[in-house]
Amino acid sequence: MNKLKTRWGITSNYQLIVIFIVFAINGSLSAKISSFLLGEFGMTKDNTNIVLYYIILLVLVLPLYPFMLMFFGWLFGQSKFFTPFAKRMIRSMKMGFLLPNEKS
Repeated sequence: MNKLKTRWGITSNYQLIVIFIVFAINGSLSAKISSFLLGEFGMTKDNTNIVLYYIILLVLVLPLYPFMLMFFGWLFGQSKFFTPFAKRMIRSMKMGFLLPNEKS
């Protein structure tokens, strides 16, 4: 645990637990929302090719995840940790155009 705390620049076990909780909530909820959206489009595991279903699900989850991560990070008081983390993720997915320009 100390390696993670050092790597992430956090100081307390409480902060580490909150970060793990945010990751858990965000991952589960982004998958549920993406699955719900697929259902709204009439796509289910039963009526869609399973490979196509999961590819589309992944395409929906990936852009949703970092934005929800920033929101839940803010909600749990850890935006100082999650905002830069999510921004790096957005830029690595080549979606940096969605972020405001920042001066280096």
